[in-house]
Amino acid sequence: MKKTMLGLVTVCFALGGCAPEVGSKEWCSQLKEKPKGDWTANEATDFTKHCIFPSDD
Repeated sequence: MKKTMLGLVTVCFALGGCAPEVGSKEWCSQLKEKPKGDWTANEATDFTKHCIFPSDD
């Protein structure tokens, strides 16, 4: 049972590491394809901040 749980946790971390960085072009493109009703409040805020009104920092 412990091996199964450890394997599941490992897979979750591995898949989470594949997501593009917030604010990157890939992330913006990925979010544009996602239905707006499925966005979280944080995603909407980050999309506006990084994709619509990007800063030149």
